[in-house]
Amino acid sequence: MSRPVGRRPVIQTTALLVAGFAIGGAALLGYMAFEIAAQGSRDEQRHADAIVVLGAAQFNGTPGGVFQARLQHAVDLYHAGVASYLVVTGGKLPGDRTTEGATARKWAIAHGVPADHILGEFEGRSTLESLEAVEGIFREHGFTSAVFVSDRTHMLRVLRMATDLGITGWGSPTTTSPTDLETGRRTQAMVHEIGGLLAYYLGGGRLIEDSATVAAP
Repeated sequence: MSRPVGRRPVIQTTALLVAGFAIGGAALLGYMAFEIAAQGSRDEQRHADAIVVLGAAQFNGTPGGVFQARLQHAVDLYHAGVASYLVVTGGKLPGDRTTEGATARKWAIAHGVPADHILGEFEGRSTLESLEAVEGIFREHGFTSAVFVSDRTHMLRVLRMATDLGITGWGSPTTTSPTDLETGRRTQAMVHEIGGLLAYYLGGGRLIEDSATVAAP
């Protein structure tokens, strides 16, 4: 019986292509994880026009553990004189009584930040939406630079988006977030951030649906 001509080379070529894509994909994911971890390990705090704190889960006006860690760090930076203004961010989910931004504003005032030194956006349902609103606040007030506060794994995506929006930004991640301190949640956050970065880049900066409220309490 004659053997089909060329069948084995086609199979081999397909197998090599699949293996090549798998290796390339694994290398890309590994590189992204490395970059996320590297950015999250750096505290770049310096004098800027404003400190911007990214929203997270809140419960009827009380920040969850992740959000409170971010807020505490942002308020500490304000009291240290890093910037004269604190910018709070974040909308709400259906059924919520208040927004992340309003919760952050109330918490910051209760911890010594003057109300007239707090600016905010209260509609953003994702990192990108919040940062687009922040860019509008910056234009309105003549700001050009910011120190951004979030969790370690979130910092790389925040800074990439801020740069794309024309904001000169530096990261100062909180070191006390439950997302970073608990191994399981840190792994989940890393996977989430890799997916978020891929969606952001593949979507030309628009394909991103990571609600700012996805972080657990």
